[in-house]
Amino acid sequence: MTAFVRVCGPPNSAFLVGYPGISATLPRIEGKVEIRPTAGVSAPVAVSLVTICLQRRETIHPSADSITKKHLAAPRKEITDVVGREMLLFQCPAGKEYENVFSMDLPFVLFIPFGRGGEETARRVPPASLQLANRTAETYYEMVVMVQQGHTDQKKYSFPVPISRYDTLSTFGMYNRPESAERITDHLVTLGISLPRWSYGPLDPVSVYIKLAPNPDWMTKAKKVTINKLTIGIEEEIIYNHEGDEPQRKTKTLARQTQPVGLKLPAAGYFTNMGLVFPAKELRDGDGIIPRGKQAFPMYSVSGFTTTGTLYKIDYYLTVKAHMTSAKDILLRQPIVVCPLDHAGCKEEMEAIEQAAKDASNVRPDNPMLPAPTIVKVNDYNALHVLGMTMVGATRKPLIE
Repeated sequence: MTAFVRVCGPPNSAFLVGYPGISATLPRIEGKVEIRPTAGVSAPVAVSLVTICLQRRETIHPSADSITKKHLAAPRKEITDVVGREMLLFQCPAGKEYENVFSMDLPFVLFIPFGRGGEETARRVPPASLQLANRTAETYYEMVVMVQQGHTDQKKYSFPVPISRYDTLSTFGMYNRPESAERITDHLVTLGISLPRWSYGPLDPVSVYIKLAPNPDWMTKAKKVTINKLTIGIEEEIIYNHEGDEPQRKTKTLARQTQPVGLKLPAAGYFTNMGLVFPAKELRDGDGIIPRGKQAFPMYSVSGFTTTGTLYKIDYYLTVKAHMTSAKDILLRQPIVVCPLDHAGCKEEMEAIEQAAKDASNVRPDNPMLPAPTIVKVNDYNALHVLGMTMVGATRKPLIE
């Protein structure tokens, strides 16, 4: 008899417990595997072995966004690997080929790696679930249950599970320290910038302090320099196959702001503040309705965010350009971090993260104290009750309690 297999999460909760990327919360996937007969009640299920694992699948096709190149370019590249460890849920006793059962409820917990213990692939913090436009790159996760029935019959059942990362929240202190950078052109002018913070989400204000200073050793030439305008922008750079032999880069400007100046460079320098709003993706359709999302991917208000996978990498830069005469233009690119949540959303998550860390302090990864599995075998007393049936004489009847 073929098995009917499904995975259920904790009551009134999602599979994912804790916050991936934050080790104190012990991120993990909890639930139970339920195995029943596919149809009817007369034929039990023969089960030899049951395992479960979390599987990550990554695919890239850099030319998928071009109709002309899509068919001429190399085919889609895909990799699949296991996140963490595979968990053995059931194995029939030695000497028996299989166990005949009417019902199986097998609790499990799969711990998601959080970066400690080396940089082996199995220990790295897994990248967040993401699907870029036209599927040029995607990362998605699925729980894979393997059920072996007898020596040869082995079937796999997959269940998608979306995973987000929480180590780039803009409310973390490390992202709220000011960052500064400088660039010099023609030994005449120095462009300096300062960012009050460097993690941003959808519709977050991005402000930058800009300083243009002349070289005091070349003051005569520096005074002839005219500042025409200043431009700031946000660039998204996607590197496909970044760990391979032929990485492919694609850069796109997400937002840009220009400020006309038209001044000679003062001896004391030129100082100003510029800002823009980080662009957001509209989730609602033309009728103002949020469409049903895909089960494997969370709904984000941004087109992408800072992430590093095996096949692709997404970085963001704040660019500042000074357009001048009598000196070369200066372009400065400062790396920034993009988070899927805006600053207000990050603040809301902080309290929940603290509570999750307190809850995780009682969990032991080496012995998570799972509930005992519930297995109803064919020869158990009143075994048919679990399927809502009972024996009346020699006839099977629906169970009325």
